[in-house]
Amino acid sequence: MSSRFAGLTPLLAPRSVAVLGASSDPTRISGRPIAYMKSQGFQGGLYPINPNRTEIQGLKAYASINDVPEVPDVAIVAVASEVAAAAVEDLGKKGVKAIVMFTAGFAEMDDAGAVAQDKMVATARSYGMRILGPNCLGVFDARRSYYATFSSSFDSGWPVPGRIGIASQSGAYGTHLYTLARNRGIGASTCIMTGNEADVTVGECIGWLAENEDVDVIAVYAEGIREAPGLIAALEAARAARKPVVMQKVGRSELGTKAAKSHTASIAGDDAVTEAIMNEFGVFRASNSEQMLDIAHTATRKIYPVKNTLGVITVSGGAGVLISDVAETLGLSMPEMPMDAQKRLRALVPFCAPRNPVDATAQVSNDVSLVKTFTESMIRDGGYSSVLGFFSMTASSRRWPSIKEQLNAVKEENPGHLYVLSVIVPPEGRDELETDGWVVHEDPTRAVVAIDAMGRFGAAFAKPAGAPAPTVPAVTLPAVTPTEAEAKRLLATAGIASAPEAECTDAEAAVAAAAKFGFPVVMKILSPDILHKSEIGGVLLDVSDAAGVREGFALLLQRAKSAAPTARIEGVLVAKQLKGGVECIMGIMQDPVFGPIAMFGLGGIFVEILKDVVFRRCPFGPDVAEEMIRSIKGAPLLLGARGRNKADVKALADTLSRLSAFAVAAGPKLASIDINPVFAMPEGEGAFAVDAVVEVGD
Repeated sequence: MSSRFAGLTPLLAPRSVAVLGASSDPTRISGRPIAYMKSQGFQGGLYPINPNRTEIQGLKAYASINDVPEVPDVAIVAVASEVAAAAVEDLGKKGVKAIVMFTAGFAEMDDAGAVAQDKMVATARSYGMRILGPNCLGVFDARRSYYATFSSSFDSGWPVPGRIGIASQSGAYGTHLYTLARNRGIGASTCIMTGNEADVTVGECIGWLAENEDVDVIAVYAEGIREAPGLIAALEAARAARKPVVMQKVGRSELGTKAAKSHTASIAGDDAVTEAIMNEFGVFRASNSEQMLDIAHTATRKIYPVKNTLGVITVSGGAGVLISDVAETLGLSMPEMPMDAQKRLRALVPFCAPRNPVDATAQVSNDVSLVKTFTESMIRDGGYSSVLGFFSMTASSRRWPSIKEQLNAVKEENPGHLYVLSVIVPPEGRDELETDGWVVHEDPTRAVVAIDAMGRFGAAFAKPAGAPAPTVPAVTLPAVTPTEAEAKRLLATAGIASAPEAECTDAEAAVAAAAKFGFPVVMKILSPDILHKSEIGGVLLDVSDAAGVREGFALLLQRAKSAAPTARIEGVLVAKQLKGGVECIMGIMQDPVFGPIAMFGLGGIFVEILKDVVFRRCPFGPDVAEEMIRSIKGAPLLLGARGRNKADVKALADTLSRLSAFAVAAGPKLASIDINPVFAMPEGEGAFAVDAVVEVGD
């Protein structure tokens, strides 16, 4: 493996293994790896290290790593935390390339443990050595009989050979997933558990699996992402290799509570950001472990329709209705069979329902040849990329061998489709069907979810590279958070337009500005200390004459003084009032892991309540921006629903992509941006920032 992640190969696929603190007891933490690898026939060197033993589990034991006759690729460290640092130093001097550290008592404990952990990692890096853990359950690869783990899951059986790789931040849950897979007969030969992630991260493990020729599908359990570049590179590698990633992401803490000044941050939280990253790279977010294994197992067939359509053959009309409901909820297309095909099938069985789902009825038990006729018509006439057969208990009937023969004949004559069966059979019957090339799910709802996921993977793999982000000039942020007018001038350097406006320090200047723009106008208090002006009554709409401007000027100053007596007041902003546009919101939040994240949604005061918003990592081009705009539930309001004028979506997308480029150019000193509202004017008339807050951080 020659790539970005090849440096993990000595850790995850070693040729030789040392075990520090090795035990003669095969049931102890430091004895299990040796017992497992011996019983499964690990072909490399296996070196127990224990100064108090000359022999361990039938192997020669060594007093120290220096006595080992070769340099092992990896060392399993199972010693007390007080001596772990010294062990790392000794391993580095020996030239060992990687460590699997079972030892706990570091950052998961307290600040002192975190300091000790950092020092240990620094030592390892000084020798070019990688650490998995500490406080981890290790790794196993059944193909190589490599078991650098003390999991007790192997007491009840060994992995089913297969091409699913698991990466988990939790050791106990990682082996839980593996055990669930094994018990269902699903092949998951590799499992990596990252523990504290002091060095090796779950993202890097995903990357290594993406580049591993023995792995086709990657299943991930993640609690939180702490390192972005490795994860981004890994997901890019997986997509390039057409390897599906299905992730169970848990934890929904809200970063927004720490950044209440920003609408974007308060809506997002780290879970929404992580989900945006998953969406960007076509990762399927599983809602539970059962669903994750369903999807991962289905994906091992390596059939990912770009334009997925589902054809269903069933012996139950009720099941057909259920399947149709699930497909519609997911957005999985189930086109009708062509009318001429329906007529031909109805001529064979007058009481059948050949529309799609195609209900062949229980008549197939009397004439099994109908199974082939109906299913073949679905594929050749209907042209469905995915086929689901619901046969339930029929698979346990005396007619099933003949029905199965008919189904297999159709599949063999029409390769390239995704074939799934919802049947109730014993494990040996399931295994036979799987060997024949079917994916078996007892529950039809779960089958439809998995089929839909295959289409989502296909669309992600086929998606072309996006257009480049706009080029914007270098951005120099002020030392402190600017006023609204100053914020708009900053954004204007990136090509983000705003409505005509003027900063006015007295009432007569405000009247003159209003006369220039034409009535009605909008008036706002101008202060770098009052970011959300509407909350204090600091915005006046529909000011229609000079007298109203004068009164409004005085009223705004009075409200500002009353609500924020210590705020710096720089005057009043008078702006042309735009009419006929759709209010939207755009924003930027600075995520501590992924950097600037853009948000888009419909604007107004209800955005934080409805949360009909979408997020994306910056920067991106106008094509991605338009995709974001069209993805929200309220998009029809922009696209001309119910006789409305179409909004200028192209101009809106250009503005959003320019905002994403501005955020990157501004650098980490940028804390957040809120543009609320942005007016999307009727098609061809542009998009304009009406209010803008650019918050400057440390």
